[in-house]
Amino acid sequence: MFVRSAKPSRLASYSISLQFRNMITAQAVVFSKHGEPKDVLSTHTYEIDEKNVPAGSIVVKTLGSPVNPSDINQVQGVYPSQPEKNTSLGTSEPSAVGGNEGLFEIIAVGDNVSKFSVGDWCIPTNVNFGTWRTHALATEAQMTKLPNPEQSKAAGGKKGLTINEGATISVNPLTAYLMLTHYVKLTPGKDWFIQNGGNSAVGKYASQIGKLLGINSISVVRDRDDLDSLIKDLKEENGATQVITEEQNGSKEFGPTVKGWVKETGGEIKLALNCVGGKNATGVARKLSNDGLMLTYGGMSMQPVILPTSLHIFKNITSSGFWVTKLLSGNPELKKKTLAQIVQWYENEELKVAPSQETKFDGSDLAEFYKRGVANSKSGKQLITY
Repeated sequence: MFVRSAKPSRLASYSISLQFRNMITAQAVVFSKHGEPKDVLSTHTYEIDEKNVPAGSIVVKTLGSPVNPSDINQVQGVYPSQPEKNTSLGTSEPSAVGGNEGLFEIIAVGDNVSKFSVGDWCIPTNVNFGTWRTHALATEAQMTKLPNPEQSKAAGGKKGLTINEGATISVNPLTAYLMLTHYVKLTPGKDWFIQNGGNSAVGKYASQIGKLLGINSISVVRDRDDLDSLIKDLKEENGATQVITEEQNGSKEFGPTVKGWVKETGGEIKLALNCVGGKNATGVARKLSNDGLMLTYGGMSMQPVILPTSLHIFKNITSSGFWVTKLLSGNPELKKKTLAQIVQWYENEELKVAPSQETKFDGSDLAEFYKRGVANSKSGKQLITY
C-alpha cells in the first residue's frame, strides 16, 4: 500500500498516479475476534496490482455473495469450520474475511494460468475463502469455473446462469441433490422420500430435484393462513408430490393416507430429510419403510432428534447426519460432477433458484451492507450484488 505523508511535487504526483493506475482498491469485510456480527465486522481496504499478477494467480471481482446462517455462525465462533486469521491483507492484527459462497468474474490472469481466461466466472473451490469482498487475488486451485452466460448459450443452454444462481450454488442445491442420490437407491416412479422444512430453500430444491429424478416426495410444512396457496406453489412450482402439515405429520389417524399414497406407486419411503428436529423429526421417521434412512442436516427447532426404540429394533431405521462441507472436502470430483448437473438444470430452465433479497453495493462501506444483511437474514436469504 502506498502512503503519502507530505504534498508531492508535480513530477512526483505524476509518478504516483502511474503507480496507482494499475492498482485496484478493494474492500473486504473482516473480523479479528468472534462475537455478534454487528460488533466485530469491519471494512478493511487493500490494493491489488492487476497488471502484475503472480504467475499462477488470478484476480477476480465479486458479482454477488450471500449471507448464510453458517457465515453468521463462523463470525460468532460457534461453527466447526473456521477461516484462518492472518495479516495477508495488511490488517493490523490477524483477521479473517467473512463469507463462504460467492460468484466471481476473472479480470486478470498471471502467466502459467491455464484453466481460466479473463471474463470467466468462478466460485471458491473450498469453504473459508472469504467471499465478503469486492475483489480478490487467488490461485487457480482456489477457484472452480462456472460457465458465464455467453458460454452457456454457446454450448446450447436455453439461458445462462443468473448471479443469484451462481452465487448460491455451492450449498443448498448441492445439499438437496447429494442427500437424494448419495446414500439410498431410490427407484424412479415408485419410491418416495419425506422431508420436513418443505418450504425452506433446501426443501424446495429437494422436491424439484426429486421430480426431475422421478422420485415422489412428501413435504411437511407448518400450518398457516395461506396454506392452500403454499401447497399449490410447492406442488405446481416446486415439484412436491404431496404436502402435509406438521399436525398431520404427527397424527396417527393420518398415517393410512400416507400409506395409501405409497401403495399406489408400489414403492417405499426409503429416505427422510430432517432439518427441524423434535417431534417433527419423530413423525417423519415413523413414516419410513423398513431399513429406511433419516438424514439430519439442520435443527431449526433447537430440539434434539428423538427416535422411538421400536423404529430401531423392528424397522431397522438408521439415523445419520449430513454436512455438505464434510462430504465434499475430500471428494473434489463429486463436487464437480454435482455442480455440472445443477448448472445443466439451470441452463435448461428445469430448476428454479431459491429467491434472494438482493441489495446492490454502492461503493461506500462494505461491512455495513453485510451487517444489514445479517440483521435482515431472518426475513429471507440476503444477497449482496456488485
